[in-house]
Amino acid sequence: MKKSNLALAATVSTLIAVGGSLVASPAMAASKEKCYGIVAAGQNDCATKSSSCAGTSKVDNQGDAFIAVPKGLCAKITGGSLTPKED
Repeated sequence: MKKSNLALAATVSTLIAVGGSLVASPAMAASKEKCYGIVAAGQNDCATKSSSCAGTSKVDNQGDAFIAVPKGLCAKITGGSLTPKED
């Protein structure tokens, strides 16, 4: 096989492997929980009522913005909540 064909095959294999792992992985590990109200602006894990996707929260500690933390940790964090807060 020519070098260019080997490079192309390697690139395609890598893309398939990466793409497959992204699709097959769960949204959040079972050992994690959503912790609301503790996230710095722009560091949220998912969409909120006022932002369209991850990384778009507008202010620090936005009540409906969450970040995934190990189970049991949210209750120990000052201001952390397992349910969304009203701002």
